[in-house]
Amino acid sequence: MFRSKTSQLIFVKFPIIFPILYGLSLFFFPYFEKEIILITILILAETHFGATWPFFINKINRPYLKEKKKELIFIPIIITILSLVGFIYVKNFFLLIFFAVNIYHVTRQSFGVCKLYCKDSLEFKFQSNLIYISNSLLFLIAFFRFYLPLIKQEHLIFLNIIFITLMILISIYYIKKFSFSENFLTFLTGCIIFYPACFVSNPVHIILMGVTMHYTQYLYLTNHVHQSRTEINIQNEKHKKKSINSFFIIIIIYSLIMTFFSTMGKSDDNFYKELIIIPILGQMLHFYIDSQVWKFSEKHNRENVLQHLSKIIH
Repeated sequence: MFRSKTSQLIFVKFPIIFPILYGLSLFFFPYFEKEIILITILILAETHFGATWPFFINKINRPYLKEKKKELIFIPIIITILSLVGFIYVKNFFLLIFFAVNIYHVTRQSFGVCKLYCKDSLEFKFQSNLIYISNSLLFLIAFFRFYLPLIKQEHLIFLNIIFITLMILISIYYIKKFSFSENFLTFLTGCIIFYPACFVSNPVHIILMGVTMHYTQYLYLTNHVHQSRTEINIQNEKHKKKSINSFFIIIIIYSLIMTFFSTMGKSDDNFYKELIIIPILGQMLHFYIDSQVWKFSEKHNRENVLQHLSKIIH
């Protein structure tokens, strides 16, 4: 079922249902806003961050970790130290960098998902260029709305008209040049993932609404790479089941812990409020480690990640 063409359309190629559900939940149940945020973080956001770790520390990767100590051990330690220093001494600037890195990371995944399904190099180049431009523009809109507030509420209608018009024109051009297909929907997903920056007033909702699509893509793909590895490398059925279950147990425990610390950011106590750095550190490491384990220029990753993805791609 979960390797079917339909499931890939829903969870990977065009997971538009998730931001729609998030938006509708806020619209119909505004008094439960905090609970909606918490549930989304718990079920999708932190599970997606947590999926990095069982994926990364899998025993298949151990020789690779020894070989790449600088990239996979020492640099993550440096990132942790620098993030702590930045959070303590220049918090606002650090959070801006954190947000920018977040957008870059999401954009790079959108490139990767497009490349998995798109076999035409010209089409992929068009996809990646437009996704990069779209996300950069939406980042600037968010920057000038919340960090350096030059964009006012009355400007948003104008910005929405411009963005929607451009996306319609780009879509018409895309379909004429490359045809309408599921590849177009994957491209569209990458372009609109930060579109809530044009109409949502709360930065938390901007991230959670659109990036739910990023979360489902990642959870789907990491889960299936893990299952494929398990099926090939473990013969004993009992051990297979244990391996698959452990993947989900680690993700759930990680999500529970990090969601708990995320709620501390709303505390009235200054000490507890600063504990938000713990999930932020987890996210910073997720951004970096993902840039390494999904790097298919590396032979190890082609053999231990890409070959498994090729079995589930339709």
